[in-house]
Amino acid sequence: MSESQRYSMVIHWSDEDQAYLVTLPEWQDRLIGPAVTHGDTYEQAARHGREVLDMLIEDALASGEPLPEPNVHPTAPART
Repeated sequence: MSESQRYSMVIHWSDEDQAYLVTLPEWQDRLIGPAVTHGDTYEQAARHGREVLDMLIEDALASGEPLPEPNVHPTAPART
């Protein structure tokens, strides 16, 4: 699993922009504005979001900055 796959990405439709907007919750304190990228389709927005995450991670590592903690969903108890 790549490092970017551990982070949350929220994709929602914007009537105003007529596009799917992408936000990255764990990275909000390092970004200007809530949406970091967009796409004409959900799939395109997801692809662009992954690209931005990869760039943010690469930049943070190159600068020696710590990566934000990923929001990890708790494991569900095993069903018996």
